This record gives sequence, C-alpha cells and structure tokens, in this order.
Amino acid sequence: MAVLLKVLQVVLALSVLIIIHEAGHFMWARIFRIRVDKFFLFFDIGGVKLFSTRMDWFRKLVPSSARWETEYGIGWLPLGGYCKIAGMIDESMDTEALKKEPQPWEFRSKPAWKRLFVMSGGVLNNFLLAIALFIAILAIWGDNYMPNDSPVYVNELGEELGFRTGDRILLYDGYAPRDFLSLQADLARRQVEKATVLRGTDTLDIYIDQSLMGDILNTPGMFDIALPFVVDSIMDTSPNVLSGLQKGDRIVGVCGEETPYLQDAQKVLHAHPGETLPVAVLRGEDTLSLAMQVDTLGMLGVFFRNPSLKHRDYSLWESVPAGCALAWSSVTGYLQDLRLVATPSTGAYKSVGSFVAIGQVFPSSWNWHQFLYILALLSIMLGVMNLLPIPALDGGHIVFCLYEMITGRKPSDRFLTIAQVIGMFLLLMLMFLAFGNDISRLIH
Repeated sequence: MAVLLKVLQVVLALSVLIIIHEAGHFMWARIFRIRVDKFFLFFDIGGVKLFSTRMDWFRKLVPSSARWETEYGIGWLPLGGYCKIAGMIDESMDTEALKKEPQPWEFRSKPAWKRLFVMSGGVLNNFLLAIALFIAILAIWGDNYMPNDSPVYVNELGEELGFRTGDRILLYDGYAPRDFLSLQADLARRQVEKATVLRGTDTLDIYIDQSLMGDILNTPGMFDIALPFVVDSIMDTSPNVLSGLQKGDRIVGVCGEETPYLQDAQKVLHAHPGETLPVAVLRGEDTLSLAMQVDTLGMLGVFFRNPSLKHRDYSLWESVPAGCALAWSSVTGYLQDLRLVATPSTGAYKSVGSFVAIGQVFPSSWNWHQFLYILALLSIMLGVMNLLPIPALDGGHIVFCLYEMITGRKPSDRFLTIAQVIGMFLLLMLMFLAFGNDISRLIH
C-alpha cells in the first residue's frame, strides 16, 4: 500500500508540473496568435494515446471539439509532456511542415522577442507555481526549523575532516548556517574551504580537504545533534520502571564507560542486549549508580528529551515575501547542486536520480504539507533544469532567440534541427545516468 501511495504521489506531482509548464508555452503562444497543434500530458510515442479530443467518442460527447485547432490528450509514456507549436522545431522532429512557406500563425514567422516569451513561459510558470505553493505553506502551516545552536556529533568522515563531537559550527567561509539539519548540505553545496567552530571555549578554523567533497555528498549522517541523555519519562512497559530512574536524570556512563551523549550510551547498550548493566546517573550535583535492564533491542525503555524545533507563524501578507525568499533560496541551492554534479571529482553525479529517486522522497502516508512542499521543490528543479542552455530544452531555444535579437541573424532551420538532435541525445544520456543510479542504489 505504501509503494502504491508513493507511485500515486509521483504521478500526480509530475502531471501537475507538466501541465503547468506546458500551459506556460501554450498561453504565450495563444497571446501572440500562434497555433498550437497538440497539448499532451505524457508522450504518445507511435501515435498511441490513452485519451484525445480527436477520438470519436469524445467528439460525439462534445461536438464543438471538432472545431478546436488544438488536440488535447494523454499519451502512454509518462516521461514528460509536450506542447506542439506550429512552425517550431521541437522533440517531435516534424520537419515536413518546415519545407512549406512560413505561415503568419506559425512560431517561425514571429519576431524573436515574441518567440522568447513563448519559450520562457514554461519556466516562468514553474517558478510562479513554486512561489504560490511556498506562500500557501507558510500561511497555513508556518515554518519549522532546527536552529543551529547545538553541538554536533560527528561520524568518522567528520573526524577525518577535522570536526570533533561537541563542536558548535559557527561559520562556513563567513556564512552563518541557520538550520542545523542543513549543515552537511551547506558544507557540500557551498564547497566550503574553511569552517569556524566553537570547541569548548576556543574558536577554531577547520580547513576542509576539497578532495573529500565527494565523500561529504555521499555519506549521510556526518553531523548529528550531540544530545545529552536526559530522561524525559519512563515507559509503562519498561523493564526499568522500578529502577529508581527519575525524570530529569542524565545518564553519563554505562558499564564503566563514559557516555557524555545519547549516541555514546546507545552504542554501549546495543552491545549488551538483555543484560543488566551498571549505569551512572547525574541527578542535580550527585552521581548515582543504578542497575538497569537492557531489553532485547538494546534499549532501556525510556524517553529522552528531544531538541525543540523552532516554529514561526506567518500572516497571509507576511507569507508573500517569505515565500518569495524561500523560492529564491531553493533556486540558488539547486544551482549549487548542479555545479557539484558538473564537477566529476565531487562524485555528485552519482546522486542524480529518476522517478524512482523522486518516489523515495515522498512520504509513505498522505501528508498535504509534505506533498505541496516537495511539489514546490520539484517545480523549482524543473524550471532550473529547463533553463540550462542545452538544445532540446527551453534554455537552448531561449539562447537562440537571444542570439537573434542581439546579432539580427536567425539560425537556419538545418542548424536548429541538428542542435535539437544533439540536445535530445544529451538528455537521453542523462536519463540513462539517472536510471542507472537508481538501479545501483536499489541493488546495493
């Protein structure tokens, strides 16, 4: 059921994004009186269509559709969608129409500035959708984040880089991280060269080995919150209900080993399942020794105090600038991700994924807040990706339009056709990389 729900969320999210994106091209084309031959969700490769307004049953149901110049439909291959604009060289590679004399209602007959608006419409819609979603999310749910005011608990990679458990990260090359949960992502995205930390009472600079940037990207959990093991409550079913443990007690040692943090205690407890161990407990200024039973899962059956999330509510008017700022930070963050992907030494290309990776991001149960937030991020990603100056993407067409506007020379149809083929080949290679990474992750 969980897998089915994830698939449903992926299909729904991609459908919304495709329709919104292609509607941007469609809208500007119609504004400039350019004919749109087809508007399709998913690809109808081989002419196979799940739905079309040209189907006989639909024309009988809606007789006026026979006069529509645009065919609306749903294809069978859910890898995207398209808006086929008359007189334009696109992924359909329909070059027959280009052999005829240009018509006034064709894309190629319009001035470059109008074609620029048509090609930018999809990306513009993606960004507007993300902004609208972020505004709605902040207005309805507000903002939750983990403030960066806690010490870190580092793994082996963190220690190799020079960090130590108990450090509090202050600066990355002069930038002060706001969200604790983004510390590792910020370190990689910004390709930080110097981290400033507070260690005890001393402020130290740690110089980051850039050759380990790929490891930072592909080693999750480098920074965890260094939590003191402070008891919040004891479960009714805990084997330690009568152990004498009280709320507010801090466990500082297990089986003779010092455990200043929760993670330290967990390591020792997991190594002694089902045993009774001596536990050092700090209560006020006194240190007590209690005998405690470890269950078969290596736990004591107590709840510990979690770090509190910060929450901020927004009014509708406050959510507008905040939503725009969140969208902008998402755009810059994704651009930093793309820079890493384009740098082979970082190994970031290994994190590129397809629909399988997208599906893993969605929750196993329906949650409107998470769905809309992920939808906004995907809309940002789709918009930024389409702005890349690659033929076959909107960015490639935008570059050709700008070239024509600056030089006054329009690229030939032959050049545009060859460029489109090259661009489609590059996109196909990227798709193979994404699917290959997904398969590799599933296997390993």
